[in-house]
Amino acid sequence: MTNTAPITRDDLLQGFRELEGEVEDRKEEALGMALSVGVALGLAVVVSAFVFGRRLGRRRSTVVEIRRV
Repeated sequence: MTNTAPITRDDLLQGFRELEGEVEDRKEEALGMALSVGVALGLAVVVSAFVFGRRLGRRRSTVVEIRRV
């Protein structure tokens, strides 16, 4: 592929536009995946905080027995 014609401004602009298009496609794919992972992690944090908080509440709760005399 030897091309003896000089590289013009239009050739450079076309190459940059192709590269920019590829970057935009990858950005959209990565954004969708990052959003999914973020939602999953957020849900895991909320569920684990609920479970551990409930467990600690059971373990530290005081049982009061009231007797009528």
